[in-house]
Amino acid sequence: MEDYLQGCRAALQESRPLHVVLGNEACDLDSMVSALALAFYLAKTTETEEVFVPVLNIKRSELPLRGDIVFFLQKVHIPESILIFRDEIDLHALHQAGQLTLILVDHHILSKSDTALEEAVAEVLDHRPIEPKHCPPCHVSVELVGSCATLVTERILQGAPEILDRQTAALLHGTIILDCVNMDLKIGKATPKDSKYVEKLEALFADLPKRNDIFDSLQKAKFDVSGLTTEQMLRKDQKTIYRQGVKVAISAIYMDLQICGVLERSHSPPLKLTPASSIHPNLHAYLQGNTQVSRKKLLPLLQEALSAYFDSMKIPSGQPETADVSREQVDKELDRASNSLISGLSQDEEDPPLPPTPMNSLVDECPLDQGLPKLSAEAIFEKCSQISLSQSTTACLSKK
Repeated sequence: MEDYLQGCRAALQESRPLHVVLGNEACDLDSMVSALALAFYLAKTTETEEVFVPVLNIKRSELPLRGDIVFFLQKVHIPESILIFRDEIDLHALHQAGQLTLILVDHHILSKSDTALEEAVAEVLDHRPIEPKHCPPCHVSVELVGSCATLVTERILQGAPEILDRQTAALLHGTIILDCVNMDLKIGKATPKDSKYVEKLEALFADLPKRNDIFDSLQKAKFDVSGLTTEQMLRKDQKTIYRQGVKVAISAIYMDLQICGVLERSHSPPLKLTPASSIHPNLHAYLQGNTQVSRKKLLPLLQEALSAYFDSMKIPSGQPETADVSREQVDKELDRASNSLISGLSQDEEDPPLPPTPMNSLVDECPLDQGLPKLSAEAIFEKCSQISLSQSTTACLSKK
């Protein structure tokens, strides 16, 4: 598999027709592995010199959001650098040049921005119910199994089992197990075909990881948000809908927001919180009655609450960990946030007074001896406008 993927990147440098195996826009583990394995199979079994290239349907910068993919690639020793992402190949330009053939895997409906590519779709392999009105007019193979990787495994083992290497088998094996929740009959996601091909892979490669081990490690990696920024966490499992020009995003954050109770019970400092109306039952909003409690004074309370949370956090048996974050990391991040916030606070929110201004040796007395000048909102607004105008003028002059 690795040698094949290296060749795919080299093929992008050549001006020739390409058969692109494209996963869905979510680019979950099933979508990625199905695209890689199906392209690998087609490349190995096609007698002509046609080039088959798997493409991950996300930008390369979004890969860190897929923790299970990052973990699994490292585990099977496939470098991320040899993968091809959507922002590294211009499918629309290839299509306009008549050099694109598309094979859709793990989905059968192109996104709105890719509608023009529909006429280039030659085949669909999916494991979800078909929407006939939106499905491309081509050969469509659909079966309602737990994982699309099961259908790819079936095609390989029925068509050319001799090409299957241990690396590709490990990818397919782990993906089916994760998608089918470790083949748990109580969950009911695994079909007999999913179980059949997991067993066949295990029979062919006896050194594949134990099911429990690979499921637990992939599940943990999937929900691990350590090292991600707030923006990345919001985008990690984001779902988006459009209605009449309005775009609504729904995100999942894998951490309990128990700090809400800490704020409600706080007496040092007393916040005097009054619940405000909220459009969502899981979103809490408050009116803060004690306006003398600034953000700076609130930060230590949150820091203590978060530290206590991570100290007492216990993961129930069989559940994924929410984050592999140490208390020291949390404290460090909160300290950094505290410093950042404090630097932006007004003087009214700071407890210590301004330090005395040193005397200017060139004048008889310091201009600030009589205290700080009186400031008003109008004066501050005027000063900001002057600064903005000055910066705009400077920028214009520099461009000239």
